[in-house]
Amino acid sequence: MRQGPLAGRYPAVAAMVTLALIPYLALSAAIDPLVPIITEQLHMTTQAMSLSSGLGNAAYAVGTVLAVQFAQHLPQRRMLLLYAVLLVVGSVLSAAAQNTGMFISGHVLQGLATSMLLIAAAPPLTIGFPKDKLRHTAVIMNMCVFGAVAIGPFIGGVQAEAHAWRPLFWIVAAIALLALVMAALTFDDAPPADLDAPRDLLAIGLAAVGCGAAFVGASQLTSHGFSDVAVTAPMFGGLTLIVVLIVYQFRARRPLLTIRTMLTSSIPVAGVGVALFAAAASVAATALTANVLLQTYSPVHVGLLYLPELGGAVVMAFVFGIVISRRAMHYLPLVGMALLAAGIVVFRIAIPANQPLVLLGSALTGLALGATVAPALFVAGFSLQSASLQRVFAIIELLRAVAAFMVAPILAHFAVTAAADLSTGTGYALWIGFGLAIGGAAFGVGIYALSGARPQRPDLDEFIDGDDPAWYSPPLLARLRSNLPSPAPAAEYVPSVPTSIQRDAVDPAGPVLFAYDGSELAAFAIAEAAAQLAPGRDALVVCVWQPVEVGFTPTDTKHFNADRAAEVRQAAEQTAAHGASLAEHAGFLARVWDQIAWGITAVLTPAQIAQLPRGRVLLIRRDLAPVIGKIQMAWQRPDVKAIKRAHRRKVRAEKRNLVWTRRRELARRSWVAFKAAVLEMAEEIATAAGQWSEQRRQAAWRRQEEQARQVEADRAGHEPIDPQPTAGHEPPADGGRDELGRGESDED
Repeated sequence: MRQGPLAGRYPAVAAMVTLALIPYLALSAAIDPLVPIITEQLHMTTQAMSLSSGLGNAAYAVGTVLAVQFAQHLPQRRMLLLYAVLLVVGSVLSAAAQNTGMFISGHVLQGLATSMLLIAAAPPLTIGFPKDKLRHTAVIMNMCVFGAVAIGPFIGGVQAEAHAWRPLFWIVAAIALLALVMAALTFDDAPPADLDAPRDLLAIGLAAVGCGAAFVGASQLTSHGFSDVAVTAPMFGGLTLIVVLIVYQFRARRPLLTIRTMLTSSIPVAGVGVALFAAAASVAATALTANVLLQTYSPVHVGLLYLPELGGAVVMAFVFGIVISRRAMHYLPLVGMALLAAGIVVFRIAIPANQPLVLLGSALTGLALGATVAPALFVAGFSLQSASLQRVFAIIELLRAVAAFMVAPILAHFAVTAAADLSTGTGYALWIGFGLAIGGAAFGVGIYALSGARPQRPDLDEFIDGDDPAWYSPPLLARLRSNLPSPAPAAEYVPSVPTSIQRDAVDPAGPVLFAYDGSELAAFAIAEAAAQLAPGRDALVVCVWQPVEVGFTPTDTKHFNADRAAEVRQAAEQTAAHGASLAEHAGFLARVWDQIAWGITAVLTPAQIAQLPRGRVLLIRRDLAPVIGKIQMAWQRPDVKAIKRAHRRKVRAEKRNLVWTRRRELARRSWVAFKAAVLEMAEEIATAAGQWSEQRRQAAWRRQEEQARQVEADRAGHEPIDPQPTAGHEPPADGGRDELGRGESDED
């Protein structure tokens, strides 16, 4: 099948993983406030809704085992597309549900597809790219799992406030469709991991029946007591089957899950134990406290109170990305358990309705979740070879799902029945969660101390190459056991490339490089190059490989285990030899070398090519093996820098001239407009001043005239005369008066 247009591009693959994981995980955390609305509109009982959640969680747990089994015998990236299709189908069924059966079926498909997508897509994202991307992968994985869970209560509260549930489910379906589109755009076909691996139907059956029975029994606590047979029989029977699965995989000669490797090494046991304790304890710190707060506040108010949990998860995700390549990574889960214990204590003090303490407790819980489960998962994964990372993720997610999703209904039932008041019962359950947090921290420290494990800086180069773990993990409880063999240092792998090769003729044109992956297109490229180039040229055939996804199409029919780096490398050497034989047959100069490959063949890992230091390249020279050489980039040459500086100066000068020209024109126009406005204002002021002066002069004349008439009237003993001037009589222009103070008109 053809590659997608975005195949091999880290941002696109990371976006695909994010879109695939967020819908179900966020919906699982957001569904509690919507339960009354869903049950009312679909005519479901509360018990049926609890059963739906239980079956969805069981499907999530079983999907981890199924994904590992399918990866051994079926093309992995094609199965990834199928998982994305299942996620879309399940999301649409849930959003468009008209009855109980339709809703439960869709929810189960969502849980199953999400876990399969996690197992199929997350490990290649971790080890399929250079180590500088591992930090971003850690942040993305942490935020996808726990950021989605943290924002769930707020989303559910907002949707419940609108008294509707289908819009949220349709949004989830749209996100699932985007995940399918991104899976198609980033498609990069990969062969099955190991066609010779056994089909372990017994392990799948134990996981399916055990998880299904255990989660169904736990969901029955909604309407039954803990001592009821309908609860205890399936729950304890399912847990027993899960234990049988672990023992069976531990003793199996070719197990499906890496149980024996994990449970006999100290650091993986400590990491898995801390992750399980943290998953179980965090339930008491979130779900139970939310049930108490819902008695006082609305769902959206409770969701706002839990928003600091999202902020804490995001902050700790970036912290995890910083410390993932340092020794401090070992201490991060311990810090997370301490924060979780502190958050539970704050929640215990905050109930029933202390809002500031609830905000503080949710922030501490978010920090704790981001610092415990995902870092503990990577701590366990770094202790094994990267080829087994997919199986490590599977077993940890299986156990984490059992610990987290089963403890929730059990503690919720305990909170309701332990006391007459829900707040009091929740307080008791919170103390149980506090004990789990302290116990998890003590468990991890005890395993490290009794096994002689110590914090180490991870060797990410060795881990990504697939040859060795990122650090040494001593055997479990090594200080209490005697006669343990000392660890043998891993032999350094030296690429099987000759140091020199004798040639019959020297071609001044240099060798031709072919990247051969066993496909028909690559073979056609060799034939086409032979038709366009002169005969007798040297040929170098390179085959790039990696564990799990392989990266090439084997030309040999012999099966190999894609999880084992040595077998993948051997298959890559044979593929490169086949490409060299094609080059020789096409007319390129070649010789038999080491009885394996014809011509010059180089078998390189993605890390050896992608992780070259700055300023170094792969040099291919005549009669010498390919080596890593140092070069000077063109952009670092002084003459190139001088040309670029001159060009930048010219561009800046042109920009400055244009800017100042525009500024001068703007200033000129502003000055002209200002002058015109000032002149107009001056004219208006002068006119107003003249009018005001004339009005003052006339008013003064009238007062003088009135005073003069009043004086004459007083002298003559007559009544006051009308002060108004006679018609046609105007005040003198100069306001002149005689010696008696009368105007000239009065004298006449």
